[in-house]
Amino acid sequence: MEATRACLYRIARLNPRLNAFRMVDEEGALVAAHASEARWHRGEPLGKLDGIPATVKDLLLTKGWPTLRGSRAIDPNQKWEEDAPAVARLREAGAVLLGKTTTPEFGWKGVTDSPLTGVTRNPWNPALTPGGSSGGAAVAAACGMGALHLGTDGGGSIRIPAAFTGTFGFKQSFGRVPAYPPSPFGTLAHVGPLTRTVADSALMLTVISRHDARDWYALPDTGRGYLEDLNRGVLRCRVAFSPSLGGHPVDPEVADLVVQAVHVFQEIGAVVEEVDPPTGRDLRIVFMNHWYAGAANALSAYGPDKRAMMDPGLVEVAKEGAEIKLLDYLEAVRERENLGVRMNLFHRSWDLLLTPTLPYPAFEAGVETPFPGEGARWTDWTPFTYPFNLTRQPAATVPCGFTSGGLPVGLQIVGPSYGDQLVLAAARAYEKHQPFKMPRS
Repeated sequence: MEATRACLYRIARLNPRLNAFRMVDEEGALVAAHASEARWHRGEPLGKLDGIPATVKDLLLTKGWPTLRGSRAIDPNQKWEEDAPAVARLREAGAVLLGKTTTPEFGWKGVTDSPLTGVTRNPWNPALTPGGSSGGAAVAAACGMGALHLGTDGGGSIRIPAAFTGTFGFKQSFGRVPAYPPSPFGTLAHVGPLTRTVADSALMLTVISRHDARDWYALPDTGRGYLEDLNRGVLRCRVAFSPSLGGHPVDPEVADLVVQAVHVFQEIGAVVEEVDPPTGRDLRIVFMNHWYAGAANALSAYGPDKRAMMDPGLVEVAKEGAEIKLLDYLEAVRERENLGVRMNLFHRSWDLLLTPTLPYPAFEAGVETPFPGEGARWTDWTPFTYPFNLTRQPAATVPCGFTSGGLPVGLQIVGPSYGDQLVLAAARAYEKHQPFKMPRS
């Protein structure tokens, strides 16, 4: 009960300034916390998450709460009778659901603002963006407005805001966490945790990765918990370090902090070599043909009157996506398949790949990109995240220091397909050597 009250207090104090939540169910959370407390007193907890405060990104179905996806075009006055798989697993394990965190409309971009909820802000500097699309979840994690936070990641949407807010974010192998209904962005989209610590994400993943028959792509249960082998370390791990992933520009301060983090891996026993993976320099067109088609899919059921209520950027992207020719889309699918094979072969030689999570620190809130000029999109400043949605590999971001302006920077840890435990262990090894810092608030 005390943990839930503490989180609700922090939400009441900080959310008016930071806008991390679309809705908070204070009454429901207190009822759930009281029930959890009674179970613990009886010695009958539902599981290891019983009583732990958690939040849900407002793209995921939650029984009894409207799921509005950052959109004014969705009618809240309908039956909300089903939990998404990850939400159901949290509820079954006794987690106390506090509310729904903010997202850009349909999770379409790498920052968090929407016509429905307005602008979500970075706790390190409220004039700046926390990134997106799981920006509300990342802000809540950074500020102690809950302990466990469900996000989604279709092109970096967990890792981007985690990097901008100094939290831990993990996009697991595709299919490891079941999803329902299927994302309009197809197999790019993952559901995963945002937390303050690696162990919290490993515990959360153990629960939310349980099989759900509603997801046709769901992987079989491993029968193991992700806290197992979490402290195995990285001794003698073969680690590739790509400072620019084939030549993408990186802010000098960010680059220096990432290099320092790579040196930590060497200090704790990894064998590190600077080498670029065979991704090619620019996968942007391949990704955009998938992502823009997904945006067109997301908006296909909405007529002109509804689209007039939507984020103009989303409408523009969906229009472009609707114009992609089938053969061009299939060519992008073929290129994606070839990329996945190349990365599989790459990981025969390398256990892990390290890169910057993002090339720049957080920028102005309320804009899509830090670049002025017509035609710029969020994909212009996220070249390190979306390639690993294309390949479906596990990828995490850990905080690796601060710029001279006091802004967090993230190091990305990428593992081979289904190497989720290895990525978590590497992140934990780094965290033990370089404990994560949190904002004072």
